[in-house]
Amino acid sequence: MRDVPEWGEWIWFNGKLVEWGEAKIHVMTQSLHYGTSVFEGIRAYLLDDGDVGVFRLEEHMKRFIESAKIYGFTVPYSIKELCDAVVETVRANGPSDYYVRPIGFINLQELSLVPSSRELSVAIGVLKWGKFLGKAYEVGAKVTVSGWRRAPQDVMPAPAKAGGHYVLAYMTSLQAKVRGFDEALLLDERGFVVEGSAENVFMIKDNVAYTPPTNSPILIGITRDTTMKLLENELGVKVIERDIALGEFLTADEAFFVGTAAEVTPVVEVDGVKIGDGKPGEVTRKLQKLYEDVVRCRIPKYSHWVTRVGIKKAG
Repeated sequence: MRDVPEWGEWIWFNGKLVEWGEAKIHVMTQSLHYGTSVFEGIRAYLLDDGDVGVFRLEEHMKRFIESAKIYGFTVPYSIKELCDAVVETVRANGPSDYYVRPIGFINLQELSLVPSSRELSVAIGVLKWGKFLGKAYEVGAKVTVSGWRRAPQDVMPAPAKAGGHYVLAYMTSLQAKVRGFDEALLLDERGFVVEGSAENVFMIKDNVAYTPPTNSPILIGITRDTTMKLLENELGVKVIERDIALGEFLTADEAFFVGTAAEVTPVVEVDGVKIGDGKPGEVTRKLQKLYEDVVRCRIPKYSHWVTRVGIKKAG
């Protein structure tokens, strides 16, 4: 038996389901040494009728393929095959909320920087994971401006969700935790606000939402896209993509992080400076509720974003 109870019992590994303890690689695997992997973070939610729905699955797997392409990797599965594999994995692990982790990596025992093959092995696991930033989801996150900055696009290709990129996420998140904060806020090389350690960021000012543009060094988040659509189409809040100066961010009425793991998490302080009145704002609270209803398939017009896995409710 495995000793990591939060993970699901079954992992999809190179085309078939295997038990947790059988999903193994060698310690000299190339990707372990150089961060040459791509991955996705996807949420699956227990629906009101007992089924489980995977949120925006196809978009995630499309980005997975695109991340691999940026790094010159090849993925031996189509988007449909990857989507089917996620559904199979979630179904095998039973009805629950899950964080789904597909990863593609160079499964060769070579220490060459450019190995003899760049075809990826693919594994998919599921994790029972609650709120990414814990109590900050309810009370709001207190964040610090990190001393580490997001690399410009000509240094690191921000649109790729690659393993090596997340060394920076580790450094900035560690820095925040050591300082007693919930999360870090990152600036780019010009000094503009771009992201959290692993989240996109929005601010609200005079009932207009602002978020950094896609030509800045941000991951082009799927939850970011969802948020923009819900703000404009459901809450009547205009969204503008543009650079955000740190001083401007500090004077926002509201601010929040978004991401598959973080969902919609309020930001209430930056290095001791309160955002608005220092509490989660009205738009943020409305968006949290709306997002929860959308991902759990409670709003029919957005049901196409949810891929049902086909688990029948007992009884």
